[in-house]
Amino acid sequence: MASQPIYQFYAELKDYEPKMWRRFQVPGNITMARLGYILMTMYEMQANHLFCLTVPVCENAKSDPSLPNAGSTMQDEVWRFKIDNEELFPGEGERSFDASAYKMRSVLQGYPGEKLTLEYDYGDGWEVAVTLETILEDKELSGRELPRVLAGEGYGIVEDCGGTGGLECLAEAFRQKSGKEYENYRKWLGRDELDLTAFDLEDMNLRLKKVPRIYTELYEYGCAPSQRSLDFLERKYQK
Repeated sequence: MASQPIYQFYAELKDYEPKMWRRFQVPGNITMARLGYILMTMYEMQANHLFCLTVPVCENAKSDPSLPNAGSTMQDEVWRFKIDNEELFPGEGERSFDASAYKMRSVLQGYPGEKLTLEYDYGDGWEVAVTLETILEDKELSGRELPRVLAGEGYGIVEDCGGTGGLECLAEAFRQKSGKEYENYRKWLGRDELDLTAFDLEDMNLRLKKVPRIYTELYEYGCAPSQRSLDFLERKYQK
């Protein structure tokens, strides 16, 4: 059985249409870093860039029915969870923490409606908005089944394409399948087709059992991935 409370979230890629969303569940004892790796996996982020999770603690406090005024009395507006080797500096009203040292359940109060954001690749500026939907227990569910995606739509990002604007251009090029832009993208990605509306639930759940572990080695231990791991990460580009 799942020995930890199960946190269910809804995630959506910001500033992109049609919506790319995921509804997923994770055990309550994971770290903030692990939550980041799970989100990165679900949105096809290849761990080539820095990332952080930002939590608007003042806004989230309003979700706690026992603290109706907490949002106006807390001093810190945003908590930023990152990996220690990242050279990021907190902005005004922010505090930075080691994402690998804090459990998710100690950061979120556990009330539906709490929010956080995954920020990935500060150049392209990808952002995934995440909302806590519910916390539940399932004595029939094996802990090995978590994390898992329940539903979703949309493929995910393409690394280094220029953010959501570049992703829209790429999607249009592959829809037309002709012209100079299409040829450039085709050669760059090494594939003739790419459907950014596609979503494979079974494949995504398979990847969630393996990819976050690879990202832990990369970000937290600085380990070079094995060739087997690299082959698994690149599998999605094969025809």
